[in-house]
Amino acid sequence: MAERDYYQVLGVERNASLDDIKKAYRRLVRQYHPDLNKDDPQAAEKFKEATEAYRVLSDPQLRAQYDRFGHEAFTRGTGAGAPGAGSPGGPGWPFGAGGFDINFEDLGLGDLFDLFFGGGRGRPGANEPIPGDDLRYDLTLDLEDAVFGTEVQLEVPRLEICPRCGGRRAEPGSSPETCPACRGRGQIQQERFTPFGRMVVSQTCPRCRGQGRVITSPCRECHGQGVVHRRRQIRVRIPAGVDTGDRVRVAGEGEAGLNGGPPGDLYVYINVRPHSTFRREGDDLRTEIPISFVQAALGAEVQVETLEGKKETVRIPEGTQTGQVFRLRGLGVPRVRGSGRGDLLVQVRVVTPTRLSPRQRELLREFEAEWGKNGRERDEGIFGRIRSHFQPGNASEGAGEAG
Repeated sequence: MAERDYYQVLGVERNASLDDIKKAYRRLVRQYHPDLNKDDPQAAEKFKEATEAYRVLSDPQLRAQYDRFGHEAFTRGTGAGAPGAGSPGGPGWPFGAGGFDINFEDLGLGDLFDLFFGGGRGRPGANEPIPGDDLRYDLTLDLEDAVFGTEVQLEVPRLEICPRCGGRRAEPGSSPETCPACRGRGQIQQERFTPFGRMVVSQTCPRCRGQGRVITSPCRECHGQGVVHRRRQIRVRIPAGVDTGDRVRVAGEGEAGLNGGPPGDLYVYINVRPHSTFRREGDDLRTEIPISFVQAALGAEVQVETLEGKKETVRIPEGTQTGQVFRLRGLGVPRVRGSGRGDLLVQVRVVTPTRLSPRQRELLREFEAEWGKNGRERDEGIFGRIRSHFQPGNASEGAGEAG
């Protein structure tokens, strides 16, 4: 085996903690164990390499020697200050007597090795109830439906208990028979050669899957699976105030369980379409309205449409500037996890007229001259005449899109 750096083998930094080293080794065991990679001729070698690296780096004394001398620390033979038998490079390393003392239970790999060697510890028995899988459904909503709530009907593909056999997998009227492979024991013994030596192990019978019985007349509808694929119409209530990224749980509407296990749940993930006029900001809504420069200078009362489609009055004080925001309380988004609603934020945009009559131009020039002479931003007499010519209502027609 090529002498690769042990830290590189495990994919960790040289200052990695013991926890990091264990996590890295667990990942490599699952990735390269020979029993899970029978078609990969290099898996066994990679597994041995990872195990050797872990054996050294998980032992404080061996790690200190390796950090100081590298691989040379384990190739000097026996003698003063040199590793003896059972150390890397010594007799029996890494799988021989005295050279392999890794505790796989401490690593959290006990269940994994039960899977390799058929012990079955930590895994549900063949006849034990198995819960059904959860399902995910991605739902796109308009802003109005997300804010005020709605009820939708979803078509969900899922596994359901076979209606013909009731999940028993056998054709109605027939009975399972004793498994000829394991003679009803549910377990068979096999001899395996592993990196740990020759082992005789018991494993779940692959023919009856540990049940001890086989179905000779499988159900015609589910073909002996006990479940069938169906597309089910499910009505789901979407609560008011949901937003993109939220999810709604519908209990018991996932896939069917096996052996009498409970069904999984359906999770509806929400995505909200952008709105042409309103933009959501947490529990608040934001919209923009255009006003004339006369309305901005003199003040006015303007009508604003809410998300419900109603009109609300916003008082614009004199001297209002573009971008100023006015708050209408309680007209925002209902709080999903609380009471009340957010606010509606109304941002104004001052619109400059693009076409002026000769009289309007004359009034504006008069205003500019008066303003500059007196140093005042407003003259009631001049503005009174300007107001009658500019008709602010015309300048504010149409709602701007949310920025």
